[in-house]
Amino acid sequence: MTGTVRTSADLDVRRRRILFRSWHRGMREMDLLMGKFADAEIGNLSETELADFELLIEAIDRDIFQWLTGEVETPENFDTPVFRRLKAFHDHVGPLNV
Repeated sequence: MTGTVRTSADLDVRRRRILFRSWHRGMREMDLLMGKFADAEIGNLSETELADFELLIEAIDRDIFQWLTGEVETPENFDTPVFRRLKAFHDHVGPLNV
């Protein structure tokens, strides 16, 4: 079971694959972090941003989690505008709406 609320019917094959991979990470916390971002933004990402996001979703879940939480500094090759958008997407100061 995924948590996606977005249909992939209007997406091209590349975006469908990225959306699927975002929701099937292996670590449920990362499914939620990557998947919710993909649900909201996949249709708006440029080709360059898609390439950056594809690179990011191939990284190890624990590494991405540590970068997002600031536990470990984000490596330069992953510290892209799309990564910063992902991080900002999950920067909440109040209760989360799940």
